[in-house]
Amino acid sequence: MYWSSDWAWGVPLLMLTVVFHVCVFVLIVKALVLKVHSERNARNLAHFFAAIALTALCAAALHGLEATAWAILYVQLGALSDVSSSMLYSLSAITSYGHSNIFLEQRWRLLGAIEAMNGLILFGLTTAFLFAAIEEVRPVRRR
Repeated sequence: MYWSSDWAWGVPLLMLTVVFHVCVFVLIVKALVLKVHSERNARNLAHFFAAIALTALCAAALHGLEATAWAILYVQLGALSDVSSSMLYSLSAITSYGHSNIFLEQRWRLLGAIEAMNGLILFGLTTAFLFAAIEEVRPVRRR
């Protein structure tokens, strides 16, 4: 088995995407909190929905960017031959959807599993950050 190469490329990219994900989300949440709290009527429902929608859009873009990093790695290693197939495979792997009929070259198949593990970590972090953002900007309930 050639798995040492899979680990050698996959683990650093996993760590890089997790660190990048956390750093970007910290910046998003900080900017969101500053924006919402600086506005005059920051605690109304319209601002709340806009803030959460914008955060979700940023999260989707961030996941797409991270999947792109994996897709580029697959093409550079020769695990997949073209960018479009690589991107489809990467999005399927990182979301654990796994229904595309595209397969990595035999010697690089473990990378797909490492990317799926990366996706689980990233989506868990996204859930935590979205929850924190919702708690931070949600309108105060009047009793």
